[in-house]
Amino acid sequence: MYKTLYEVTQYQDDLRISIKNTVDFRLLAGKRIMITGATGLVGSYLADMFSLWNLEQSSVLSKIQIYVCSRSAKNLEKRFKGCWEASCLHFIEQDFNEQLHFDEQVDFIIHAASNAYPAAFNRDPVGTMLTNIIGTNELLQYANAKKVKRFVFISTGEVYGEMNKDVVAFLESHSGYIDITSPRSCYPSSKRAAETLCVSYGKQFGVDVVIARLCHTYGPNVTGSDNRATAQFIYDVLVGHDIILKSKGLQLRSYSYIADCASGILSIMTSGECGQAYNIANPDSRITISDFAHIVAEFAGKSVKFMIPNSQHQSEETPISRAVLDSHKAELLGWRNQFGPREGIKHTMEIMNLIKKAK
Repeated sequence: MYKTLYEVTQYQDDLRISIKNTVDFRLLAGKRIMITGATGLVGSYLADMFSLWNLEQSSVLSKIQIYVCSRSAKNLEKRFKGCWEASCLHFIEQDFNEQLHFDEQVDFIIHAASNAYPAAFNRDPVGTMLTNIIGTNELLQYANAKKVKRFVFISTGEVYGEMNKDVVAFLESHSGYIDITSPRSCYPSSKRAAETLCVSYGKQFGVDVVIARLCHTYGPNVTGSDNRATAQFIYDVLVGHDIILKSKGLQLRSYSYIADCASGILSIMTSGECGQAYNIANPDSRITISDFAHIVAEFAGKSVKFMIPNSQHQSEETPISRAVLDSHKAELLGWRNQFGPREGIKHTMEIMNLIKKAK
C-alpha cells in the first residue's frame, strides 16, 4: 500500500525522466537551490526531482542542497514527510509580503510562490498582486545582495491576455489585451509587472534572470485546495463522480504534464539566455477543456455533464478563450516534451489513485 508519493514507483520513474530530459542537469550537482512556493504543484515537484537525484548520488559533493520555502512550516513538514535524503532538505518559513528573515547563501532561486488557482484570485486579489510584485521585489533584492548565479521567475501564459483570432500560438514577443479594471486580472497583470521588475533588476543591478511562462500544468502532486478545472476533473472521478463542466469547454489551451514542465523550467535555468522569457508548453497537448475532461472521464469510466455556472464560478474564470503557447524557443535549447496529454493524464490518475486507495 502506498501512503505517500515517495513510495510510488511510477512517480519515481517520472522524476527520473524529468532529470534525464533536463538540459545539462549535471551543472546543478553540488549546488544550493532555493524554491519558493515549495508546497505547490511546480515547486514541490522540482524539490522532489532534486531529492531523488540526491538519493542516487554516491558522492556527497554531487548532492544538491534544497531550500524549500513556504508561509507555513507545518505545510512543508506535511508535504515533504518521507522525502528522500532529508538531510539535504532545508525548511524556510517565510511570507514573501514581509521582509525576508533568512540569510542563506544559495546559487539559484526558483521563485514559484504565488496564488495560482481561480478561487484564490477571487478570494484575495490584493494578496495575489502583492505577492507577485512585492514578494518578487524582496527576492530580487536578496538575489542581488547575495550575487545569486541565476534567478528563475515562474510566470504564466496568462500574461499574453486575449490575442487576435489569427494568432495560432503565442510567441514570447506577443502581448494581448487584459482588462485591467477586472479583479480577475490581479494574476496576469501582476505577473506582467513582476516580469518587468525582473528584467529591470537585470539591467540596473546585473541580476541574472530568466522567465518561465507556464501553460496549464497538471500532475499527481497537485494540492487539495487547487480548484483549477484540470485538478477538479481528476478529483471528481477519483471519488466516483461524473465530471461537471460549467461551460461548453471550447476554450483551447496548451497543457503540460508536470514532469515535462519541470524539466523545461530547469532547462532554461541551466541553458537559457539571461533576461529572456521562455514558454514551457507541449505542442502536442493543444486541446480544449472539454477534450481534457473527456480523456479523464474515459480513463475513469465516467461521463461528462454540463451545468449552468453560478456567479462565483463566472467571476473566477479567465475570460481568455484561447491560450496556446509556442514552445519553439525553449526547444532550441535542446529541451523536449516526453508526455502527450493521454499519457500525462493517465500517469496523474494512476499515481493519485494508488495513494487514495492507501488512505
